[in-house]
Amino acid sequence: MLMAHPAVLSRLIDEYEALRLLDASDPGPEARRRMDDIAYTLCVSTGTRDVDTALIAARYRLPGARPEDDSLLTA
Repeated sequence: MLMAHPAVLSRLIDEYEALRLLDASDPGPEARRRMDDIAYTLCVSTGTRDVDTALIAARYRLPGARPEDDSLLTA
């Protein structure tokens, strides 16, 4: 599986989080569409099927993550 660069993952996480806040206050169709696009990209980039798991996996791959702690990824 190809691995996304941590800088790309960080930018995707930041943008998704910002859009999630925007969507909570003003759910515009353009913001929602962009949020869906980012969620899809995060899922593809991390090899996951839902955005919550993708966010966890992406954060896990960022610098400073504790690679020995996989407790968030186990079912």
